[in-house]
Amino acid sequence: MSLSARMIIVLTFVGLLSGSFLATVNLLTKERIELNRQREIEEAILQVVPGTHSSQKLYEEKDLTVYIGKDKKGILVGFAIQASGIGFQGKITLLLGTNPSIKKINSLKIIDQKETPGLGAKINDRKSFLKFWDNKDCSNLLTLHKPAVKTQEELGHSEINTITGATISSEAVLNLVNSSLNRLRQLEKEGRLSSEEQDVN
Repeated sequence: MSLSARMIIVLTFVGLLSGSFLATVNLLTKERIELNRQREIEEAILQVVPGTHSSQKLYEEKDLTVYIGKDKKGILVGFAIQASGIGFQGKITLLLGTNPSIKKINSLKIIDQKETPGLGAKINDRKSFLKFWDNKDCSNLLTLHKPAVKTQEELGHSEINTITGATISSEAVLNLVNSSLNRLRQLEKEGRLSSEEQDVN
């Protein structure tokens, strides 16, 4: 057998062995990763829907999942929407909390983002971006305030602060929130958010 043939056999064997090992590791860790991810979501729901004692997935479609938060008595205290959309550099995934009437945003949390460090990545920064979503009136379509301001009082009822130098990332989050709220209201009109025993779609 020639040297090149032996090398091909050895490399093929090593490749198959490595591939098998990676596939095995993936199978063994996939369930744990999913459990950890779900635990993170459940903890985030407690943050964006204050007063939540228990949460339940109510509806799911591509890039959007709706959870309900209930207090200790089983009374609805709000909705949590997990939504994903395209930002400047890649996909942004966020969790948005609202009150039961979907007229107020409790708060916003960025779950995952790949925006530009030091610029668009500031969508994950509490001081420069996230704090401006707290207790925000969302009865009307939300808009972006330009230029950036320092306090909530400088914004209108339906305005969200932009990030200086990262307008595209700011707008991506804003558009994702607006579209998610519209979808949530549509589901409510269809009667898909009223039953405690609804199946996940």
